[in-house]
Amino acid sequence: MLIRAFLVPLSLLLCGLVHAAPVCGRHDAAAPALQRLTQALAQGRFVAYQPTQIRIVNGVASVADAAGIEADLQALRGRFDGLITYGALNGADRVPDVAARLGFRAVIVGIWDIGDAREVAAALAAAARNPQQVVGLSLGNERVLAGKTGFEALSRDMDRLRQLAPQWPLATTEPFHLFVQSAAAPLLRSADFLLINAHPVFQPWFRAASDADAARFVVNVTQEVASHFCGPVVVKETGVPTAPAALGYTAVRQAGFYRALRAQLPPTAGQAFAYFSAFDAAWRVHDAHPTAGPQPQEGSWGLFTEQRQPKLAARELPLLPRQ
Repeated sequence: MLIRAFLVPLSLLLCGLVHAAPVCGRHDAAAPALQRLTQALAQGRFVAYQPTQIRIVNGVASVADAAGIEADLQALRGRFDGLITYGALNGADRVPDVAARLGFRAVIVGIWDIGDAREVAAALAAAARNPQQVVGLSLGNERVLAGKTGFEALSRDMDRLRQLAPQWPLATTEPFHLFVQSAAAPLLRSADFLLINAHPVFQPWFRAASDADAARFVVNVTQEVASHFCGPVVVKETGVPTAPAALGYTAVRQAGFYRALRAQLPPTAGQAFAYFSAFDAAWRVHDAHPTAGPQPQEGSWGLFTEQRQPKLAARELPLLPRQ
């Protein structure tokens, strides 16, 4: 069967790893927020979000204002009640404020650069202003993969941040396979929850695979990470871009993948997935990327266009009740 053909390389990758008892952080002060996070995972629907007004061109970021963020979140609110952000600068620290006003259930606040005292302060202030909506903080996005830090250093950063704000559950984001390596053990012992990236589209078998098989890949790697970690595991990034069609990326394929993933990975308090991402972002085609060469798909991951219009995958989602 096709599913065996393309899942065997994954099993070979994982079978050489040593399985110890699953570990995670146990922090009493963060327990109330962690409980709200697990409830939101089981009962809500998350989407990875960066304000559409924030674009990074030649290393310079534009700034989002409250009106632009509100327009974004008004478009999302009918189908999503949870947000995962990437950073807390350039106006993004206002996301929890607007989300609270619009009735979102939960926000995981991203801190892109844990070494930036301004960003840390902005994230903590946003959380303090919105203690019912903020359910956790996420330190960085694929910073270990990019070679910017290591798991031991990131664990120390997490412990330092916990000293400043013990009431917030802490996580970081990396591709799934890094979390099951022995080097990740210090981080796993510090983290309250994990955010993983699991992209079937970057596997060599993707174009020939069915939507069900692509979804099964995400389920399998999520369960593998969960076998190493005793806290909640959230798939922060997965999905299918909607262009270019020449590479097999279409709105129909995106919708079919998410349809299959909903069937195979129904949300629970311990495992769930977020939709990636909220909006298209054409500027990302020219953004820095770990893979060499042009990346024409990077601007088209959104479930909504840059004009905030829902694509097929978004239109298929049942509307959520307002809180």
